[in-house]
Amino acid sequence: MAPNPAIMQAVERLGYRVTVGDVASQAGLNVELASAGLLALASDAGGHMQVAESGDIVYLFPRNFRDILRSKHLRLQLQEWWRKIWSVLFYIIRISFGILLIASIALIYITILVIIMSANSDRDSGDRGSDFGGGFFYFPNLFWYFSPNYDTYYPERQQERRQSDLNFLEAVFSFLFGDGNPNANLEKRRWRTIAAVIRNNKGAVVAEQIAPYLDDIGETYQQEYEDYMLPVLTRFNGQPKVSPEGQIVYYFPDLQVSAAKKRDRSISPYLEELPWRFSAASSGQILLSAGLGVVNIVGALILGSLLRDGTAAAVLGGLVAFAQGIYWLLLAYGIGFLGIPLVRYFWIQWRNRKITERNRTRQARARVLASADTQLQQKIAYAGQFAAEKIVGKEDLVYSTEADLLEQEVERSDQIDAEWHKRLEEGSRE
Repeated sequence: MAPNPAIMQAVERLGYRVTVGDVASQAGLNVELASAGLLALASDAGGHMQVAESGDIVYLFPRNFRDILRSKHLRLQLQEWWRKIWSVLFYIIRISFGILLIASIALIYITILVIIMSANSDRDSGDRGSDFGGGFFYFPNLFWYFSPNYDTYYPERQQERRQSDLNFLEAVFSFLFGDGNPNANLEKRRWRTIAAVIRNNKGAVVAEQIAPYLDDIGETYQQEYEDYMLPVLTRFNGQPKVSPEGQIVYYFPDLQVSAAKKRDRSISPYLEELPWRFSAASSGQILLSAGLGVVNIVGALILGSLLRDGTAAAVLGGLVAFAQGIYWLLLAYGIGFLGIPLVRYFWIQWRNRKITERNRTRQARARVLASADTQLQQKIAYAGQFAAEKIVGKEDLVYSTEADLLEQEVERSDQIDAEWHKRLEEGSRE
């Protein structure tokens, strides 16, 4: 079984010496999954287990454990290889839509010119030049955007281009399909934040401290029984405790143990979903993309009227015949190029309204916690009785897989003897 990438990242971020609680809170993983994953990772990557006198276990990993795993697991090698290949392929896919747009416009308008020039072949060459000189002027103007001197002609666009990290071809893809889900890692953020809340409170919390980070917490009667805490208890191996007043608090022993002292994490008072953006492209890039889309669809409609009777394609052949053969594809691309962003725009508006509602609901729960009444304060104070923080240092260890067991027993016996003599001396002084 290949190691869990989330566990490997957590181990690296935590300094290669971790407990199950460290990894579960860092990655937002289920405690049991983190425990099994750490054990498997230690076995594969040459890690070591350090056992404290209290029975707590710390995992120690070599800093090159990824190299060790890579040499053992063909799957990891293939994943890294595919990740590099896919980044190149996806970039090609992104820019292909812009290339297709330019190719479509070029094909449509060149075909239109060929048909018109053929129809007007009996005119004087000078007249032909005057007829087409003005008509062709607008089309190259659109491509001044690609010119190195574009900012000279349009200095007001210079600032907009600097605000966008996308080139034009990437901006076309962004205009069409957006830039992905801004909340793709929402669940990961949710559970990491909940774990951080628990850790900041030394492993003991009340439901009201967790509610601002959850979505649906049920109806009013379900909220009274705090059923929404069940997934949190399951994920982080928590235990409920009831106060003499009948209030429920929760503590999480696994999250109270750490391999090193850490600062409290700064966390938001509630889980905030990010709104969807229409595009990361600048306004100038969006306007240019839309303008080229209009030019494309208008050209396709004009070309369709010229190809309607099929005479031009039959007479001229070549490029005109090719354009007629793929005309419906050109028209469909033109309609989709403007239709997809239009539909996506209204879908984003609807989606963002839902996100705003959920954010307001979670924010309202955070306000309840911030202005806690006497009853809630008593509840939080009772939870504090179960708060604890246990740091497993090297001085607390009784066994480690790093060294031979016999050597450790000798070292341990010397340590016990030294402590025993120290106590005897203290007792004789008294």
